Amino acid sequence: MQYRTFGRTGVQVSTLALGAMNFGSLGHTTQDEATALVDSALDGGINLIDTADWYGHGESEHMVGKAIATRRDDIVLATKASMPMGDERNHRGGSRRWLVTALDNSLRRLGVDHVDVYQIHRWDPRTSDEETLSALTDLQRAGKIRYFGSSTFPAYRIVQAQWAARKYHLSRYVTEQPNYSILQRAVEAHVLPVAEEYGLGVLAWSPLASGWLSGAIREGRAITTNRSTFMPDRFDTTIASNRAKMAAVERLAALADESGMTLIQLALGFVTAHRAVTSAIIGPRTMDHLRPQLAAADTVLSADVLDAIDAIVAPGVDLAPHEKHDTPPALLDASQRRR
Repeated sequence: MQYRTFGRTGVQVSTLALGAMNFGSLGHTTQDEATALVDSALDGGINLIDTADWYGHGESEHMVGKAIATRRDDIVLATKASMPMGDERNHRGGSRRWLVTALDNSLRRLGVDHVDVYQIHRWDPRTSDEETLSALTDLQRAGKIRYFGSSTFPAYRIVQAQWAARKYHLSRYVTEQPNYSILQRAVEAHVLPVAEEYGLGVLAWSPLASGWLSGAIREGRAITTNRSTFMPDRFDTTIASNRAKMAAVERLAALADESGMTLIQLALGFVTAHRAVTSAIIGPRTMDHLRPQLAAADTVLSADVLDAIDAIVAPGVDLAPHEKHDTPPALLDASQRRR
């Protein structure tokens, strides 16, 4: 396992991080299975675990808490807030009112007195940067969080938040968690350069593109991954973007084979090769998923292989841009475009 400094925090984290979204009902992972995954990941050199209150509406945090109970001091623990936690309209977002409550709920589920990284899961356009940063700064000063960051923020919102922190003399976001893989490269154009400019640690989520780069999805085979059961549109090969992904996967699989590595090694090695990226978040559901991902931890791709990947999916290109969850509200809400 390799380790890198997490932005400018001085904290050393593994280049692979364990994501816990699949813990619980979403991934059909039991507590015993989750604990085994955590133990094996830590034994394999991973020291960063990422979860969120929204994963199973608290179920993932609860399971992570049980799994790390005897090893808390060895772990950089990250969680997130701002996604809806029920139907109540104020149980979501980036307001002080909600973040204070959401963090207390997360700490209780995790069974800890602080988290190392607290992330705003999605930018909340209804709440000012000053409001959110002020709440996070106070929670940091109270000792409940060590650092805080953003997740899937557009580049201009990362910049706006940095300027707001400076203007109002508040602590700033020190991490960003974008969607990044060989198949989804648009963050290379703006998000990753901005993160590098401001010295942010970068946790890349979905480096295996929801299983497309795991080796389990190939031309001519039935797609039976767990994700395909509850996100069928992302795997329907009659859809143009999915056909483009399948064509790219076939070429990437051939490149991996020619280079003497697995597709997983190619995919994870690509993400961690970017100089702005600190860690790639893997999200195994089973030990059979975890083992080949851990085996990719020390993969370093040559310049020739990286150039060959660029020829398959060009730098800065998303093959399925509608899947990124970072479309600006002005494009989603007609009232922001029309009088």
